[in-house]
Amino acid sequence: MTDGRSASLVKRAEGLFPGGVNSPVRAFGAVGGRPLLLERGEGPCVWDADGRRYLDYIGSWGPAILGHARRSPPDDARRTSEAR
Repeated sequence: MTDGRSASLVKRAEGLFPGGVNSPVRAFGAVGGRPLLLERGEGPCVWDADGRRYLDYIGSWGPAILGHARRSPPDDARRTSEAR
């Protein structure tokens, strides 16, 4: 990532956080990488600030269980019970 809005936002973040992030992703710098600046997520995918889509293999706690930006579980349960 060396272009566009993402690069500009990462540069700004570097003035706020060590390495531009508040996580272990700072280690990217040790292997010549730069952190992704993710702007949104939906289902299993996330998008960076330049509109590039990635499949989120990391997941973490909430997304690993429900995906990104899913409807609320109670709504899903209600819809499922009404369909029967």
